[in-house]
Amino acid sequence: MSTTERPRILVVGGGYVGLYAARRILKKMRYGEATVTVVDPRSYMTYQPFLPEAAAGSISPRHVVVPLRRVLPKAEVLTGRVTTIDQDRKVATIAPLVGEAYELPFDYLVVALGAVSRTFPIPGLAENGIGMKGIEEAIGLRNHVLEQLDKADSTTDEEIRRKALTFVFIGGGFAGAETVGEVEDMARDAAKYYPNVKREDMRFVLVDAADKILPEVGPKLGAYGKEHLESRGVEIHLSTSMDSCIDGHVVLKNGLEVDSNTIVWTAGVKPNPALARFGLPLGPRGHVDTSETLQVQGTDYIWAAGDNAQVPDMVGRKAGNENAWCPPNAQHALRQAKVLGDNVVSGMRGFPQKTYEHANKGAVAGLGLHKGVAMIVMGKMKIKVKGRLAWYMHRGYHGMAMPTWNRKIRVFADWTLGMFLKREVVSLGAMENPREEFYEAAKPAPQMKKDAPADSTKAKAS
Repeated sequence: MSTTERPRILVVGGGYVGLYAARRILKKMRYGEATVTVVDPRSYMTYQPFLPEAAAGSISPRHVVVPLRRVLPKAEVLTGRVTTIDQDRKVATIAPLVGEAYELPFDYLVVALGAVSRTFPIPGLAENGIGMKGIEEAIGLRNHVLEQLDKADSTTDEEIRRKALTFVFIGGGFAGAETVGEVEDMARDAAKYYPNVKREDMRFVLVDAADKILPEVGPKLGAYGKEHLESRGVEIHLSTSMDSCIDGHVVLKNGLEVDSNTIVWTAGVKPNPALARFGLPLGPRGHVDTSETLQVQGTDYIWAAGDNAQVPDMVGRKAGNENAWCPPNAQHALRQAKVLGDNVVSGMRGFPQKTYEHANKGAVAGLGLHKGVAMIVMGKMKIKVKGRLAWYMHRGYHGMAMPTWNRKIRVFADWTLGMFLKREVVSLGAMENPREEFYEAAKPAPQMKKDAPADSTKAKAS
């Protein structure tokens, strides 16, 4: 733990914004000017746009995460959670992974907690749902899907087979559409190696409460994405939602009922609920309310950006939309983090703050190997691309947006090898309980019950 008297810049969260803001601050700071401390429950940052490809096996899971200590060697990285913030004393309470909580003083604060899955009190969801916000969930989904194919191939019980081969995805935004596209692709490839499982035996269901999917790329490309997924056998149910999924029995509001072992929940995100304990001004949906300089409203030493912040969209507001806010995506997070880092250093030195202003450059989405949609914004012109070219644009953009050259090279190497080698279809389901086999082997052997012929003899004699 650092004991210097230098000012401390506390970065709460090591995700996209936290990582890039800390890197920017360290780059702009003079030697010994301040101590940068990053606190996160994980020791790595996850590049979430690659989670669907990691779930499908197109990218190694290790290459989707960036170790914080390696990328921020000049920062103090603490693995734990910030539970409360006392703004009057400028003290944060840190709960480490092990041991007692302790207080950490700070002079400047960066709030970059990001978002968590937005869930609802649907019966059975907590027990049966699988999220797609972390690399652990992506690995778990991949192993789970392949394990369902193993089950279906090994049983003659038609009810078990049907439930194992039914896959339900809730949410038709980027995460849901990309995940169902990638997982369907993987399952189609994997079925070639199962004698008793064919693609026709599988059922993929995509559900969304809106009347369209992929709203981020516009109605025309969204309609194309819907038609494309349906041409691959994906059932899409719009303008409806899930009522319950107790014991895997999925009931939709439109009356559809299916039994499934796989229920993937990607129905949006919400700001991290821990923000409510920080005493910060929050917007109507729980985001930290910031100004156009990314400073938290009413403060001059706290900044926030990314998915947990309500940042004014100055481009939209100049165009006449007074209620324009920046959408929560990687495009804005990267650029906000750089401006935030500059503003923290400027604030520390007493210089004016810069305004965050960025025009939307479009959006790209992959729907499996060689399939995608892309909308590129160039001034007032919108270029719509679909199919293989859009898929190349999706990979090119996110490949270059991946933090550090180390990870960029590894991701592109995975893609290059994938062009020549077949996709791996190995399920490592034992990863969920890696000690189970050892535990069974180490348990004391049950003692044999001793026969008691002497007692029997005595009983007869009596």
